Amino acid sequence: MPEILFLVHRAPWPPDRGDRIRSWHMFEALAKLAPVHVAALADNDADAALARAKLAPLCKSLAIEGRRVSRPIALAEAVLRREPVSIHLFRSKALARQVDALIGRGDISHIVAFSGQMAQYLPARFDGPVLMDFVDVDSAKFGAYAKQDRRQPLNWVHRREERVLGAYEVGIARRVAASLFVSEAEAALFRQKSGLAADKVLAVGNGIDTDRFDPALPFDPVGHGDGPLAVFTGQMDYRPNIDAARWFAADILPLIRRRHPAARFAVVGRAPSAEVRALAKQPGVIVTGEVPDVRPWLAAADAVVAPLLLARGVQNKLLEAMAMARPVVASAAAATGIDAAPGEHLLVADDAAAMADAVCMLFGDRDAAAHMGQAARARMIARYGWDARMAPLGALLGLPA
Repeated sequence: MPEILFLVHRAPWPPDRGDRIRSWHMFEALAKLAPVHVAALADNDADAALARAKLAPLCKSLAIEGRRVSRPIALAEAVLRREPVSIHLFRSKALARQVDALIGRGDISHIVAFSGQMAQYLPARFDGPVLMDFVDVDSAKFGAYAKQDRRQPLNWVHRREERVLGAYEVGIARRVAASLFVSEAEAALFRQKSGLAADKVLAVGNGIDTDRFDPALPFDPVGHGDGPLAVFTGQMDYRPNIDAARWFAADILPLIRRRHPAARFAVVGRAPSAEVRALAKQPGVIVTGEVPDVRPWLAAADAVVAPLLLARGVQNKLLEAMAMARPVVASAAAATGIDAAPGEHLLVADDAAAMADAVCMLFGDRDAAAHMGQAARARMIARYGWDARMAPLGALLGLPA
């Protein structure tokens, strides 16, 4: 009987952030193919407890260890060992021992590793198929950071990580049966970097639960106020989200408020950094912090914005907003990889003036905004069901669906 080992850098429950949404649905898809053993890390004890309670009844076995390595220690160890910092941040001797013991028993026939940080737990030799879901080309992200931070003291860290992590990613990809990425754009970039062919580097895109993200469901009112509301959602200690929120609040919202003086901007997401919390001092800006459910805020939005200056892969925040029939204004970086037509299913704008114009158009023409939102939801229903998105896993693993 086949048995699958699923290695995950963050335990895939609750599915309340982009990586865990993808890994949860991947776990569900794998569990339909064969019994699954999950070996995962958790950012803290609370996350670990939630994941254990949910996953334990669903797994053949479950191992979750908390992450204990600080960034300064990870940086020092990585430099000394000439390894990527990203790998050290997710290194756990306790989890490695459990994975080695599990593989040593001989029951595991297939391995799926989620996120490049988990490649370090792959055995040196394994007879069965191994899939590596990199999701994004992380090394390219650090290259973008390095270009943005040329004058910052730690710029050399990003330049080093781009180089060292890039070589690590290619080395892993050459060992495994196939490497997966969240979009064709990411897959094409990695093929170019690695020299590997399309049969070894594939796109398996994200989906959306359109039954859960349904504007027809009843939601408690949020965001009380008289002015039109733009909403940005995300993990708000994540640097690209921080930069996006700051840019919108500082450069875009003032342009909008010249035409819509009561316009408001809500930053909705867990763990807002000090920089993000400070935005609430500006006129019209709301910073919610963690909310139990993002859907009421999406339902309340007159426009959902994604002003990301740096984005990799597919933005789940956009899929959620579009499934909720909200009109979306996104940067070109945020819209990359979304199977939707600009001007029909969403608006794309890259500079502050263009983004302000797009938001003001939606605020001023409610009929056009509603029409775009309905077109966006129809697109999500037609193209983004999770079952269809994860369907290739069975064939890639050689397991019948």
